[in-house]
Amino acid sequence: MTRYAFVHEWLTPHATGGSELVVKEILQHLDADLFALIDFESSNPKSYLYDRNIGTSFLQGFPRAKYGLQNYLPLMPIAIEQLNLENYDVILSSSHAVAKGVITRPQQLHICYCHTPMRYAWDLTFDYLNNSGLGKGVKGLVARYFLHRLRQWDVISANQVDYFIANSKWTAQRIWRCYRREAEVIYPPVNIERFPFVEQKEDFYVTVSRLVPYKKVSLIVEAFNELGKNLVVIGGGKELEYLRAIAKPNIKILGRQPDDVVEKYMSEAKAYVYAGCEDFGIVLVEAQACGTPVIAFGQGGATETVRDIRNSSFGTGILFSEQSTQSLVAAVNSFEQHQTQISAEACLQQAKRFTSDIFWQSYVEFVNNCQEKSE
Repeated sequence: MTRYAFVHEWLTPHATGGSELVVKEILQHLDADLFALIDFESSNPKSYLYDRNIGTSFLQGFPRAKYGLQNYLPLMPIAIEQLNLENYDVILSSSHAVAKGVITRPQQLHICYCHTPMRYAWDLTFDYLNNSGLGKGVKGLVARYFLHRLRQWDVISANQVDYFIANSKWTAQRIWRCYRREAEVIYPPVNIERFPFVEQKEDFYVTVSRLVPYKKVSLIVEAFNELGKNLVVIGGGKELEYLRAIAKPNIKILGRQPDDVVEKYMSEAKAYVYAGCEDFGIVLVEAQACGTPVIAFGQGGATETVRDIRNSSFGTGILFSEQSTQSLVAAVNSFEQHQTQISAEACLQQAKRFTSDIFWQSYVEFVNNCQEKSE
């Protein structure tokens, strides 16, 4: 009987993004022992991981690890390498930082579902330096040297992986750029049944996001300040108070909201607006599951999940070319000209391309094929 180990970065109450949905979906179907750097979910009665035995690293007992594990970024490579997986035949990792770096033996098969090459080390290096206050002086030199070493470790650890899966074509390209490794594209599962389908929309736009700089929510607020159109912003994060300070009366900044409130606004909005660059962007599919068109920055996973009405007879939104206020303003104005051509049903049908069943069938088929090749 094949023994499986499943490795994810961290399991905490606020880790509820796309990577965690992949973990949940796989563990619903596969009998595997679970490992992570830290685990604060198995003690949560509301979690699907409640009372589950989960292997963790020495970071589990560190102060503030539950809500600030990123503070221990320099220790993550060492910590992930301390997880002992020698008793397993197949290692399945779900990685957006260091999970793929677990140490394996030659006879073990390691398949990594990569959500993104580690952003701290690559795309967001300078954002990390600036936002952490480590961009200058002696601390800056130390931080830059550490990030240099982290990139080296990241590339070396990719050699521990036998097969890569990417969550989008965009991510597959980034895996090749960073690691020079090919990756199979399997889109992540989206629970589209959770979201109510509504054909008749209200006169407002919505965005739901963590309020951190790289999500570019401030750009959306600035654009709608200029447009004067109604916008609802849902989410929490370090930019919350700043956004409330700059938002004009046509913009409601609601902060973090429960699921039922999020679902209501997403289903009733005339369009969902997103200005960040996501590797996949599950929320863009969730919006379309509501029958809600999407206005999004035209890079990353958005180009694979949103069909621009200007280029398709079954369009589901508008893609804009630059992360600038002017580009987004033009996109919203273009949407208002074309919105009668976008049907809620077309949005729903697009969302159905990313169901949990399709994900699981593709994932298990790929894993089985890899096992056959390794025998």
